[in-house]
Amino acid sequence: MPKNIAFIFPGQGSQTTGMGRDFYDKSSLARDIFEKASKRLDIDMQALLFEENENLNETQFAQPAILLVSAVALKLFLENIQITPKFVLGHSLGEITSLISIGALDAYDALELVRARGLLMKKACEGKNAGMMVLVGLDDEKSENICKSARDEGRQIWAANYNNDGQIVIAGLKDDLNLYADKFKAAGAKRALLLPMSVASHCPLLSDAQAPLREKLDQFIKDSFNSHVISNVNANPYNSKKEAVDLLEQQLVSPVLYKQSISGQKIDAFIEFGGSVLKGLNKRLNDAPTFSITNMTTLEETLKEVK
Repeated sequence: MPKNIAFIFPGQGSQTTGMGRDFYDKSSLARDIFEKASKRLDIDMQALLFEENENLNETQFAQPAILLVSAVALKLFLENIQITPKFVLGHSLGEITSLISIGALDAYDALELVRARGLLMKKACEGKNAGMMVLVGLDDEKSENICKSARDEGRQIWAANYNNDGQIVIAGLKDDLNLYADKFKAAGAKRALLLPMSVASHCPLLSDAQAPLREKLDQFIKDSFNSHVISNVNANPYNSKKEAVDLLEQQLVSPVLYKQSISGQKIDAFIEFGGSVLKGLNKRLNDAPTFSITNMTTLEETLKEVK
């Protein structure tokens, strides 16, 4: 059994129709969690996740949907093994999910919290034609310099997600992102692709959402941390409610330092709950294996590896 294991949790963009269906079909515990989640949010989570619909890609629906599937995967895993992670972390929304795994946040409170977070993000970006763009093949410094030049010219573009070497997501106004796409390509980007999003995460365009989100964070987060969380904001560990509230409020307008959080970590294995996007990123960031739990088969496979 690996001695040092980290739990990791995916963020928005990892949602797909049908995710979590295998858990729901094969586990009465999973079905019970789904039903309680639907009642707590007054949303039919089965319909949201298992039927084709436009809501799943809307921020205020995507966030609780992703968190729910991650929470179910986590619960089923912990029903079979007693383990305390060396540390936990998540990508954006996933950082909030990670608090569930170490006793700092109740799963149903977390659903209400991220539902509110999504609504606040949507409201902050209404009427701004905000969006996000992924850049592939361009180093961080060049990306940052072009974003700075754009802002110097009155445009609104910021680095938002540091996912991997040669992969960065930028956020801002869609017109500005489209205007600068060719400049990123001229600087060496192989791709500059606008993402199907109506919010601009992790940049100052979300500043209006900070104060009301802080109230929700303070309401639901408990000062009971069984392990450390690696912050998206600074890639450093924290283990208290005060730090969580401060950093998760700041996270709204700060870039996600995912690759900085994973690179160099001395760990035997990562376990990703509810998705496999982070497993793909980790392959280039850390030599430790990443096991992804997305259905009952991968749950059993992961349990065999870590028991």
